[in-house]
Amino acid sequence: MTDSAFRSSSVLTPTTDGSQPQVWLRRFIWKMAIAVFLLMAIGSATRVMNAGLACPDWPLCYGQLVPTQQMNLQVFLEWFHRLDAGLVGLSAIALLGLSVWWRQSLPRWVPWASGFALFLIVFQGILGGLTVTQMLRFDIVTAHLGTALFLFCTLLVMGTALLPHNGTGTARRLPLLGMTATVLVYGQSLLGGLVASQWALHQCLSRSDRCWVMNSHLLGVVPATLATLLLVGMALRTPALHPSLRKLAIAAGSLVALQALIGVATYRLHLQVEPLTVTHQAVGAALLGVLTVFTVVARRDLASQP
Repeated sequence: MTDSAFRSSSVLTPTTDGSQPQVWLRRFIWKMAIAVFLLMAIGSATRVMNAGLACPDWPLCYGQLVPTQQMNLQVFLEWFHRLDAGLVGLSAIALLGLSVWWRQSLPRWVPWASGFALFLIVFQGILGGLTVTQMLRFDIVTAHLGTALFLFCTLLVMGTALLPHNGTGTARRLPLLGMTATVLVYGQSLLGGLVASQWALHQCLSRSDRCWVMNSHLLGVVPATLATLLLVGMALRTPALHPSLRKLAIAAGSLVALQALIGVATYRLHLQVEPLTVTHQAVGAALLGVLTVFTVVARRDLASQP
């Protein structure tokens, strides 16, 4: 894409608050993003509590919509995870319907993006079923997480692109740095999912097996952290930077520091503290989300440069 085309993109140009349908849809998308974030946290809790096969069948649980007789903590986690996923799926259908209904009042890309989000949720549902029928096969579990993270980022891009924004045109190289950091953190999240789905830390410490998986995740910390810290440093040193970008950069730096502390604690405790392990995954997803929003805002800011 040429520079002129990039700046003229309807997704990136500065906007006012928009029409009422656009405001309603934007709020709906942000709520969906929060729901997907919570869905990933519940999914992480389901995994660390060994509840991934607590419901032996799919899509029902023990052949019922609500398995009241078999209900315990593990069954509840797996059942509630599916319930939340179903609500997110219905929300995606509603999002597509509203996008098409209000298409005259929305940017042209919104219905297409909504359709893509629905596709991701359908694909995510298929992977969710396969995780049960294929007995938690590690590659399917990792793909399940990767799709959820990609859906989360897609909704954040849509919601951020629909926000009103009057840029200062000072972002310069920040969009490229933001995209680089986002991709590296996404890749690191996938490595973390691979470690979790193969129980690599436990096997490495007890039998010296699958240490290469664990070491790949540990080595992946370096480029992802350096790219994020470089982004934060560049943002804070950029004069007249938009306040939103400065706040997002500070949030990214804080999340990196917090994630490092939680990661060390998780490793030292050998994944024995379940809430800490869930928090580790949630903070990683939050960091990915902040970097995604930063990148979109930075690109829109760059597009406002005269």
